[in-house]
Amino acid sequence: MRTFGTLLKNELKLSIRNMNMVIFAIIMPLLVLVILGFLYGTKSAAGTAYTFLDQSFGALCTISICAGGLMGLPLVVAEYRERKILKRFQVTPVSPVMLLAVEFTIYVIYAVLSMMTLLPVAKLFWNVTIHGSWLAFLGSWMLTMVSTLSIGMMVGGIAKNEKTASVIACVLYFPMLIFSGATLPFEVMPEMMQKIIRVFPMTQGIQLMKETSLGLPAGSVWLPITVMGTVTVLCTGIAVICFKWE
Repeated sequence: MRTFGTLLKNELKLSIRNMNMVIFAIIMPLLVLVILGFLYGTKSAAGTAYTFLDQSFGALCTISICAGGLMGLPLVVAEYRERKILKRFQVTPVSPVMLLAVEFTIYVIYAVLSMMTLLPVAKLFWNVTIHGSWLAFLGSWMLTMVSTLSIGMMVGGIAKNEKTASVIACVLYFPMLIFSGATLPFEVMPEMMQKIIRVFPMTQGIQLMKETSLGLPAGSVWLPITVMGTVTVLCTGIAVICFKWE
């Protein structure tokens, strides 16, 4: 545990100094909230008793998850591989599982800080609140976060270098950010597109977070749980088994 704690402390310091994740995982979701707040304020969404921000809060929380899981985590691990840093780790007590767990923990911290920033600002200025069960909402948020970060671990675990990881990350990041409902509302998309993007684990997570945050009757919760659970198990397994030190 001492090795884990030391590695976590050092990696977190390096990440904060870099500032990329501070900007994209914490500041960017807050800016999106402020922009949406000024555009829509406390107006009720069409045909509902909830404001647009009430409906969008869960999606805003996933912007940080998406940035950390699909861009931050895989690029850091791939960069370490390319710069031979992982090769040095290989002769230390640091195992692939420990290294990936440390990076995983760092982006969990960013996601938690993002939510802790978003909620008070949304509540204070636009009276956004969780109308449903907090426990159910946090459970859906955690499942969304774990499944997304597991994808990042897989990409980081197998990408040969930073360039390869960057290409894969971009292919995953932008479609999920735009089409999963994190930025563009799922409901305004054409029906055919909705059917296609339901395969995204983040799409399933955002829909579940929306239902739990608004206190709406959830449909079949087993579909999103199955999709995100399967993605988590498969991607984590591949990340550990196929991990390359160099």
